[in-house]
Amino acid sequence: MKIAKPSLSFWQIFNMNVGFLGIQYSFGLQQTAINPIFLYLGAPEDMLPILNIAGPVTGLVVQPIIGAMSDKTWSPKWGRRKPYFLIGAILGSLCLFAFPTSPVLWFAVGLLWILDVGNNMAMEPYRAFVGDKLPEKQLSLGFQMQSLFVGAGILLANGSIVLFQYLLGDESIEVAGSIPQWLYYSFYIGGILSIATILWSVLKTPEIPPSAEELAEINHDRSKPIGARIAKPFAEIVTAIRDMPAFMWKISAVYLFQWYALFVYWQYITPLFKLTLGYSTSEAASQSAQMSLTYNIVTMVVALALVPLTLKYGGKKIYALSLVGTGLALFAIPFIDDSLLVLAPMVLFGIGWAAMMGIPYTMVSKVVPQDRRGVYMGILNMMIVIPMGIETLTFGPIYKYLLGGSAINAILFAGAFFIISAILAMRLNVPNNSE
Repeated sequence: MKIAKPSLSFWQIFNMNVGFLGIQYSFGLQQTAINPIFLYLGAPEDMLPILNIAGPVTGLVVQPIIGAMSDKTWSPKWGRRKPYFLIGAILGSLCLFAFPTSPVLWFAVGLLWILDVGNNMAMEPYRAFVGDKLPEKQLSLGFQMQSLFVGAGILLANGSIVLFQYLLGDESIEVAGSIPQWLYYSFYIGGILSIATILWSVLKTPEIPPSAEELAEINHDRSKPIGARIAKPFAEIVTAIRDMPAFMWKISAVYLFQWYALFVYWQYITPLFKLTLGYSTSEAASQSAQMSLTYNIVTMVVALALVPLTLKYGGKKIYALSLVGTGLALFAIPFIDDSLLVLAPMVLFGIGWAAMMGIPYTMVSKVVPQDRRGVYMGILNMMIVIPMGIETLTFGPIYKYLLGGSAINAILFAGAFFIISAILAMRLNVPNNSE
């Protein structure tokens, strides 16, 4: 049974999404700072993909389970989704404070696993949280507001890296096997933001209580033996995949190429600048942070502007066009040897990132059952982490043997995958919708 949802004001939608700022700050550090840390601690470049397998594996396991569990959770005091992203934020904060003190590579890799568990616990229910609260006519605004906070969080993360490297980088000499101290402060800020922003949204945004039927089902599940309750989320995931709308199978094909390409970009943009600009690891990390800074400024600017465009032209067309632009940006980057001019392609990348972080979630929210939104958002995120997992297992040999160990070729490879994803995106027709 569908529950009628009141329309929310702009600032109510803003407040409910503030917590995404801290989550995305953490992801911003993962995109830009984690691989340089691995390099500082002695990791060879062709090992970067496999060292990043924590994200795909934890996302594959944690997100659908948390989604299914949160669908069947209700507390009059804490709500349905909020307990999960609050616990995830606390776990993530602790890891961010510890990460820059990693003494050896294996310690940093282990912390990445725990950090990813926390981030995934916080992220998955947040997507469902927006779908729970907003009527269909406001879904596009809600998810594009999340896209704005994606840009803001990653912007702050990369801005802090650039700032501290500029202010303190000269005082921190690169020593093999150690992490420069200027990088510590970005992680400490992330640890504070992760918990503070989640608390803001938790305290400012009440959840909609379940219907009488949903509450009866939740209470019935609570009365079952512990073994049956543990097995319930796994059974729910299997059932949801079996009943999954055809639209989601189509978007999985888009995501296969899109997220494989993004993982390649995040892993090899720093090594690229060591080649094209002749930079040290610290200088290359700072330059890649400037790239992220640029595209996330663009994401913040255009995220809400995409709402009327998707309503007018359809999400499918805007999404596909944005993926083409992202691919063209990656084709251009390796051939620019100026540290300022190389920022220009990130305008296209930023538009693409804004679309990727909002439009697919709006589409999926319209085609899945309201009472199973959590598990389906978890499955959608499985479609993100599976390509990432495939990349971590396959791209090391591709990079070493097919691409000649060249970061330039790696970025061009990612650009080609974005073009393929754009072609596949043109098949995304939302049923019973004006699109």
